[in-house]
Amino acid sequence: MRNETSVVPQVFFLYGINMSYPVLRPRPFAPTDGNASGATPTPKRLRWAIVGTGNISASHIRAIEQMPEIEIVAGCDIKPERLMWFRQQPGCQNAAIYGDYREMLRKEKLDAVAVCTPNDSHAKITIDALKAGCHVIVEKPMAMNPAECEKMIDAAKTAKRLLAVGFQIRYTPAVQMCARAQKQGLLGDILFAKVHALRRRGIPNWGVFGQKELQGGGPMIDIGVHWIESAHFAMGEPKPVAATGRIWTYLGDKPSQVVSKWPNWDYKTYTVEDLAVGQVRFDNGAVMQIESSFCAHIEKDRMAWELLGTKGGFSTDSETLYLDQAGTMLNAHAAFLPGHASPVDFIAKLRNFTDAIRLGTPLCAPGEEGLAVQKIIDGIYRSAALGGKEVQI
Repeated sequence: MRNETSVVPQVFFLYGINMSYPVLRPRPFAPTDGNASGATPTPKRLRWAIVGTGNISASHIRAIEQMPEIEIVAGCDIKPERLMWFRQQPGCQNAAIYGDYREMLRKEKLDAVAVCTPNDSHAKITIDALKAGCHVIVEKPMAMNPAECEKMIDAAKTAKRLLAVGFQIRYTPAVQMCARAQKQGLLGDILFAKVHALRRRGIPNWGVFGQKELQGGGPMIDIGVHWIESAHFAMGEPKPVAATGRIWTYLGDKPSQVVSKWPNWDYKTYTVEDLAVGQVRFDNGAVMQIESSFCAHIEKDRMAWELLGTKGGFSTDSETLYLDQAGTMLNAHAAFLPGHASPVDFIAKLRNFTDAIRLGTPLCAPGEEGLAVQKIIDGIYRSAALGGKEVQI
């Protein structure tokens, strides 16, 4: 993807499920009394809470700062120092703070909750928030396993509330370009996807990313999920049916003297994989190959995917369609794509979620899509536990 972090573009085109939904940046706030959930009228301004005020919450706060239809009224974290940081952020100075999200749900009249905690608590907090009458957007991955995802989806249906998954990569310009091409038939039938989520040396030295019991796994579930979900989205979201995979730990559970950008990770508590590879088969015959690592011995980091179809192909690296036209093999590179710079991607995913609540527009990343991605990851891990034997999804 392009790295254009110096300028946040004033126009960003977000395409929802129907791929035809433009959103201008910034957009003035227009109150609505529409009924998006089927339960009670939507408020004119959404009362919003963030559960988990760690690193990822900063991206939410920066995005919400540009969305006047949202008011952050509460934040929750088990660490007092994170709550103090939260209260210092723009738009959060007057927000209530809590150490227990259940107390927050009882005391605050909330419309929506963003769940930004470690993976092991996603399901519990999401289900409790839905039962309390809140719409929920949960950070990736949706949960620890497919069974938890299914319970979250059931809870949303029972509560008649919306459940979205924070898959921001699918909103980026190159992914949207490919998804439109696929929808218009320019790629033909997608046969193969090759997904890379590889860091040369990028073991997180903060949070609990190295603890399997809290995260569910390592790079496959942490960074691989971003590129798996966006490739799956661009493919048209076929149903996964079988998986094979292997995982290895060879570096993260040992001390290291090698100079790197994130040194001194907690190797003593490191119980996840360093490298995970896998293949997934879909019901339409397509295959996805996945490579994900915190510490691969490669030239440089690579976060990208390629799609190969019967009529064309696409690479997020080059933002290029590969087509046969006019008797010629063509590389169709976009003459213009909006820049990809944070918090634009977070604005896009929160915009889609808030518009779904307030206006009844479709969710681009509903819980069902989070479940499909979770099944892919779970299948690879289950296969790896069996020595690479293919497992059914």
